[in-house]
Amino acid sequence: MKNLHILIAEDDPDDGEIMLEIFSQHGSYTQINLVKNGLELLQYLSQGTEMPDVILTDINMPIMSGIEALEKLHESDNLSSIPTIVYSSTLNPAYQIKCMNLGTKGFLVKPLKMTDYKKIPVTILEILAGQK
Repeated sequence: MKNLHILIAEDDPDDGEIMLEIFSQHGSYTQINLVKNGLELLQYLSQGTEMPDVILTDINMPIMSGIEALEKLHESDNLSSIPTIVYSSTLNPAYQIKCMNLGTKGFLVKPLKMTDYKKIPVTILEILAGQK
C-alpha cells in the first residue's frame, strides 16, 4: 500500500510530534494530519474535503475521547467505512472490547521506547493488509 493518508488524533504534543515524524519517514504515508482530540477529528472529517485512508486515535483525550469519536464514526454511513486503529497507554480489556464492537481494526499499546514507535506505521500497514 502506497500514498496513504492517515489522520492521527493525539492530545499529547510530544507524542504528536513523534507520530508526525515516524509516519513522514515511512514511504507509504504521503499525507499525515494531526488533530488534538475526538472533536477535532470529527470536525476534520465533517469538512469532507480529503478523507483519510486510515484513522489512528488515542483513547484518553480531553474534550472528546477516542471512544466517543469512534461511536460517532460508527453511527455515520459516510464515515464508518474508514478503517480505525486505536492506541493507548491503557491496555484496558473493556476499552478493547468496546473499540472492537465499534469496528476498530486494531488496538495498539503506546510504546515506551522510540524504536517501538517506529514500528507503528508498519503495524498499521499489516493490519490494513489483513482487512482486505
